[in-house]
Amino acid sequence: MTTGTLPAARSDQAQGNGFDSRQVLTVAGAHLVHDTYSAFLNPLLPLIIDKLSLSLTLAGSLTVYLRIPSLLHPLIGLWADRIDLRLLVILAPAGSAIAMSLIGMAPSYAILALLLLAAGLSSAALHVPGPVIVSHASGRRTGTGMSLWMTGGELARMIGPLFAVAAVSWLTLEGYYPVMLLGILTSVVLYVRFKRIPLPLHSRSRTAPLGETWRALRRLMIPLAVIMLFRSLMQVALSTFLPTFVTGSGQSLWAGGTALAVVEFAGALGALAAGTLSDRVDRRKVLLPAILGGPLLLLLFLAIEVRGGGVVAQLLVLGLTGFATISTTPVIMAMVQEQGRDHPATANGLYMGISFAISALGALLLGWMGDQVGLRAAFFWSALLSLCAVPAVFFLPARSSGSSDG
Repeated sequence: MTTGTLPAARSDQAQGNGFDSRQVLTVAGAHLVHDTYSAFLNPLLPLIIDKLSLSLTLAGSLTVYLRIPSLLHPLIGLWADRIDLRLLVILAPAGSAIAMSLIGMAPSYAILALLLLAAGLSSAALHVPGPVIVSHASGRRTGTGMSLWMTGGELARMIGPLFAVAAVSWLTLEGYYPVMLLGILTSVVLYVRFKRIPLPLHSRSRTAPLGETWRALRRLMIPLAVIMLFRSLMQVALSTFLPTFVTGSGQSLWAGGTALAVVEFAGALGALAAGTLSDRVDRRKVLLPAILGGPLLLLLFLAIEVRGGGVVAQLLVLGLTGFATISTTPVIMAMVQEQGRDHPATANGLYMGISFAISALGALLLGWMGDQVGLRAAFFWSALLSLCAVPAVFFLPARSSGSSDG
């Protein structure tokens, strides 16, 4: 997530057996702070819907603005393999913090969309080189490094909803903007820490055009795209519309934020466990039970909720759902890095571009489904469609013999 590359000596060590914990944890920590702000939208969505009188379709479209800059991910990845993008990465936490701390003040849908677009641009500058830096610093333990990277992001998505709800409760929706100071301070720290470290991890002679990188990765990217497509609605249901679903059933804003926090905390544990485990066994064997189990657990949650099951039972099943659903991401990112090891930033840019674009479309589609048939039915169908991703796991390539992890 954060910034530049490793110093030469440390880089060489990491590419061998070494695991540079200081570098990995620094990047993961910056990921934590940045994504805390990115997580503000979903828990505040019920208040924003009420303030601006939005339909669920328009509410779902807000995520599209946050994700539109993902279309730049392949280009950012290509640039990150060639030129120094250090300043963009350093400024990203401050940029996202400022934009996301002002969304409560937005007087119209258009202004809100512009703020989310600005936050999305900051996020794009951070999320493409970040995993590459982590992979480079992890040596042979790519899955472990990606687990720590993802743990930072998932903890942020747990902390962010609670932080946002607390800030709004104390300072009001229009007045919580002072919380941006933490993100600004993080950028200052990153500047001091990384100002002398250039971002490109490889020499220009090793770069490749997007087309060449796609051809090298298509055996991985095509089944991954199928998996992401079928799972996108369920992931959006859990990450974007869960607080709206909870408050729509008569519970408080705090209950909605707590439900989302439980999902994300369990997801952080799942990400840490799955990525680390995938360094020891075939990564596909880690993905399969998670991709199968997540939708089944979401269906169980809906059954408990419909029958008026207790809050504890609902939160427990939601936690297990988050654990299974989110645990797949570091495993997939490790696969992308090992398959695209010659052009890691470009490879990660392609993956992130596909992933974020599909996620944005999923948010819009689920919002439309919620308007047409209700959120409960939309959640149900999202779980069923997610099961269609299971066969694609068997088409993923095995770990390459030249992988840096193992």
